[in-house]
Parts: sequence; C-alpha cells; structure tokens
Amino acid sequence: MADSLHDWQHRIDALWQDPSLDDRERIVRIDALASERGEDDPVALFERAGARDSAGLEADAEPLYRRAIELGLDEDRRTQTVIQLASTIRNLGKTEEALTLLRDEYEREGGPLRDEVAAFYALALASAGDPQRGLSVALTALAPHLTRYTRSVSGYAAALQDD
Repeated sequence: MADSLHDWQHRIDALWQDPSLDDRERIVRIDALASERGEDDPVALFERAGARDSAGLEADAEPLYRRAIELGLDEDRRTQTVIQLASTIRNLGKTEEALTLLRDEYEREGGPLRDEVAAFYALALASAGDPQRGLSVALTALAPHLTRYTRSVSGYAAALQDD
C-alpha cells in the first residue's frame, strides 16, 4: 500500500507542479486521482481541499479539510491540514477558531513544520488585532535561523510578549 500511495502522491505532486493547468483543470484532475483512493481517504480529501483552497474556493475546501482531519492523517499531513484549514477559515472570517487551531499546534512540543505553523499563527494574530504578539511569534521562529543576533532577536521577541 505504501508503494501505491507513493506513486499516487507522485502523480498528485506532478499536477501541482504543472504550470499549464488552470485552477479549474487542476481541481478536476486532482478529483480524478482522489477517486482512485475512495471518498473517505483522508489523504485524497486533503489534496481535494488544497486544490479548492488554492483556487480561492475556501468555502468548498473547509469541509474537506475537516473530514480529512476527522478520518486521521500521518503527523506531517495532519499538521499541513491544520495550517491550511486555519488559513482557510481565517480568510472566511473565523479568526478565533483559526487562532485556536494554530495556537494548539504551535504549543505542541516538537511538532513538524513548526516554523510554518508560526508563520500562519502570526498572520492569524495580526488578523485578530494583535500584531505585536504576531510579530513576537514570527521573530521567535526566525531567530534560530539567523547567523548573527539570535540572542538579541529572541530577547526582543520575548519583550514584545511582555508589552
């Protein structure tokens, strides 16, 4: 099964990378590939949601993301789905729910895609009217990647939380 999932994912990835496809065609093709895995396959639901989300059809993507999470995903895809669902619902005006999803993910110890979660958490904080805290989250994620001034930037990030 893992080999077939790997092959299937490779075909999905090729669709995402094909610049000749417009949003509508990408949705049609991803839906066709998703049908190979069945309507209750969480990975297929995640890809279907992503295609709609990427096309600006957030309201269509939301229930697909939620169903994928409900059915269960591997840890990396689960985190991606949480990020994408939270971004989608933030765009749909559900900022408080987006904040909750992202805060919970951000506070997980050692979770995958930690910096990516931080980026979207910072955006949600800014959308919720707390740009200072959002800046703190973003700087905290950035600091370990700096070649210099890591300690200073970390200190400034912490001070922003205290203000």
